[in-house]
Amino acid sequence: MRHTRICERLIVRPRPGAGGRRGVLLAGALRLPVALGANGLSHRPREGDEATPVADMALLAALYRPDRVRRPQTALPVKPIRPDDGWCDAPFHPRYNRPVALPFAASHERLWRDDRLYDLVVVPDFNIHPREQGRGSAIFLHVAEADFSPTAGCIALKKGDLERLLARCGPGTRLLVAP
Repeated sequence: MRHTRICERLIVRPRPGAGGRRGVLLAGALRLPVALGANGLSHRPREGDEATPVADMALLAALYRPDRVRRPQTALPVKPIRPDDGWCDAPFHPRYNRPVALPFAASHERLWRDDRLYDLVVVPDFNIHPREQGRGSAIFLHVAEADFSPTAGCIALKKGDLERLLARCGPGTRLLVAP
């Protein structure tokens, strides 16, 4: 891995005039455009609200599709996504907001997707440690749609921007989503 300075703090802010659905991510001198939740930002996130939570979070890990992208260059822990990987989004299930193996009977999100949005993923510590049932799940940084359409609450970036960002992330990096 080339030596790149690790950022201590990433800051996401909504872009004025974008209805809270688009923003900018600041990482040192980098300014990267992002897509945000369809319902903008929320100070009181709930499961299924399609809002990006206002929060200060550690970055836990990076995930990637090994059949589509190379292992990302990052100081974060990295795990390849497998075809049977999912994420539980059933608020009252014991595995809520946790990775699960598919098939899985309760409501879940499939991580091995056809649309390439999860080819590269960063898992922030939103509602994981500690976890509150119904507060929101599967809030990730991931690859954006080509048109930067809003997300279901995640933060989405161009694939190349996400790769550049990951090179600047490590175990001490924190993500602040601010109004």
